[in-house]
Amino acid sequence: MAKAFWIDQELDRDRDGRYGAHVRKHVEGFADSFGDIAPVTFACIAWRMAVPPSISPGHVRWDRRVLEASCVRNTWDGTLTAEVRMVSPLPEQLTSSREWWRDRGWRGWQEIFGQYVEPTQEDLTRGPFMRASLLVQAPIPLEELPPAPQGPHDGVEEAAHRALAVLVKELNALLAPVLDRF
Repeated sequence: MAKAFWIDQELDRDRDGRYGAHVRKHVEGFADSFGDIAPVTFACIAWRMAVPPSISPGHVRWDRRVLEASCVRNTWDGTLTAEVRMVSPLPEQLTSSREWWRDRGWRGWQEIFGQYVEPTQEDLTRGPFMRASLLVQAPIPLEELPPAPQGPHDGVEEAAHRALAVLVKELNALLAPVLDRF
C-alpha cells in the first residue's frame, strides 16, 4: 500500500530536531490555540508549520501525486477537515475515445524530476492542457489528537509532534487506498 504522507524523521535528525526548533522559534504562531478545549486549532497550526512554505523541505512529506494538503477547522461545527488536492488520471469518458483530441496537441500533467508541475505561462502559449485532479475534503477524527497546550511553555513541541503523527496516520488510512488505484 502506498504511503500518501510521512514524517521525515531522517532529515529532522540530521538537522538537530529542525521541526522542534522551528516550533520553538515560532511558538507565538500557536497563541490562538493555547487553552482551547478542542485540539483542532492546535493540530492545524502544527500541520501548517510542518509543510512548505513554513519549512522547506517539509517535515511532513507526501507522495508526488499530492499537490497540496491542509488541515482546517470546519466552520459549521469546529471539527477538523483535511483538504488534499491530488493529480488524477483523466476520467474514463475522455480516455475511452480520442475523438475530442483532434490533433490539437493536448498535454496533461508535466513532470520535472518526478514532480508534477503546473504549466508555465510560456507553456500555455504553445497548446492546450487538460490536467485532472481530485480534491478530497474529509473529516479527521479528533480522539487521538493531543490536547492543546495551556501556554508556550507547556510541551508545545511534543504536542505538535504527536498531532502530526496522528494526522499523518489518519490521512494515510484515508488516501493510501486512493493512491493505490492510480
